[in-house]
Formats: sequence, structure tokens, C-alpha cells
Amino acid sequence: MLCSPFLKERGKNMEKAIKKYWPVFLLPTMLAFTIGFIAPFIMGIYLSFCKFTTVTDAKFVGLANYAKIFGDPTDPFAHSLWYTALFTIVSVLLINILAFAVAMLLTKKIRGTNIFRTVFFMPNLIGGIILGYIWQLLLNGILMYFQKTLTYSSVYGFWGLVILMLWQQVGYMMIIYISGIQNIPGELIEAAKIDGASPRQILFKVTIPMVMPSITICTFLTLTNGFKLFDQNLALTGGEPSKMSELLALNIYNTFYGRAGYEGVGQAKAVLFFILVAVIAIGQNRLTRTKEVQQ
Repeated sequence: MLCSPFLKERGKNMEKAIKKYWPVFLLPTMLAFTIGFIAPFIMGIYLSFCKFTTVTDAKFVGLANYAKIFGDPTDPFAHSLWYTALFTIVSVLLINILAFAVAMLLTKKIRGTNIFRTVFFMPNLIGGIILGYIWQLLLNGILMYFQKTLTYSSVYGFWGLVILMLWQQVGYMMIIYISGIQNIPGELIEAAKIDGASPRQILFKVTIPMVMPSITICTFLTLTNGFKLFDQNLALTGGEPSKMSELLALNIYNTFYGRAGYEGVGQAKAVLFFILVAVIAIGQNRLTRTKEVQQ
């Protein structure tokens, strides 16, 4: 009780200092954010309406770049769009189901669970390019027994990317699910058991509703990662055969850097890509958050 006035006074002094000096801490961060993100983002939107080779010779051409995106029969952008959408749906479902299943197993009282958690998480620490080349060697080594390679068909490339993403991301999402499962009150599970609930009912009526915040986070991460996937796609298949295994990010890269005079078209694709990912991610986030409120 004797320390109470001292603590109150100290709190007031800290509050005054924060109010006085907050610009000193905020402005450098805001300046770096503006230079590193906001300014390039605005410039990128402007360049999507221009024909250019460098930012100094940009000439405004209106919507011509956007018209070329779907008007060029030699550009597989439409194929890359549905191919990416299909890949994202499959990878989001498989990654989250497997990560949740592994998390459920590793929250049981089993010896060595900490070791298993570490082993499952480790692939996430490896860079995407390195992973792509590692899995290219592994999968081509298996397929050679059938006289096939990953670039034989877009189907092989598709499932090769799915396997790679599962191996890389399941462990990371598992950690998030473990955190959510461990935060479920033990008495809630015990009450359900006393009431005669079966393991299946406990899973779908108690566990899954209680980990909806974790599901929101993991779904958001896997959804955006699926659409933005680039380095693994570049290393694993490079878009072959004939750009049929080319995801959206790689298609944009090849348009911008691989076709002379198409820099503006590549930039327009990047803007559409940003809008697409933003709309889907925001919609998914709101949908899953609504489920959290309902629970």
C-alpha cells in the first residue's frame, strides 16, 4: 500500500514521456514504411497504365496493358489463374487437415512429443529455392523408374508442388494448432466426457469450435502462401512443360522479365494479382471470424 502513490506517479510520468516523444519512435518506422512499401506500391499502380522499359521512360497508355492480359492468345495467364486457384484449394485443405491431425496427436501424453514437434517444424526453416531443387531431385528420381519427369505433364508438376508445400508448411501450421488446442480449458473436455460425448462429438462440438482462431490464422496463411508461391515453382518445374505448370507469380515474372516490351503488361498483371489475393484473403478472414463469433 505504501508503494501505491509512488507507482501511480511513475505511471503518470511514463504516460507524459510517451505522449511527448512518440513521434521520435513512430516517424522513423513510418518513413521506412513509406519509402519501402507505399511509394513503390503507388508507383507500381501508375506504371501498370504505362509502356516502359525503365521508370524514367514511362509513357501513359491507359488500359492497353490490361487489355493485353486476356487478349493475347500466346499468354497462358488464364491457364495460370485457374491452375493457381486449383493448387491453392488443394494445398489449403491438405495442409490444414494434416497440420491439425498432427497437432492433435502431439498434444497427447506421448513420450518424445517435443522431438517430433521439432522435426516437423524444421522444413519450414529451409528456403523455397533450396526446397524446390531438393524435391526436384527426389521426385525425378522416383519418376525415372516410370520413365517420366516432373516436366512430363502439368499434373506431375502440380502434385510435386503440393507434396513440397505439405512438407514445408504442415509443421509451421502444426505449431499454431498446438497452441490453440492447449488453450482449450481441460474442464470443458472433462464436462463433455461426463455428459457422455463420444470422441467424435468432442472433436466437432468442442475442440474445433474452440480452435477457430487458430483455424482463421492457418487458413489465411496457407491461402495467401498458395497464391503467392513463386520460388518453389521456379525451382521445381520452371513452369514446364510449355508453361502449363506455371503459377500466377511465375507467369507475372516471366512476362515482366522474359518478354521485351511487356513490362507494363507484367505490372498490370501484378496489380490484378494484388487485388485478387487481397479480396480472397479479406473474404476468408471475415468468414472464419464470423464462425468464431458464432461459437
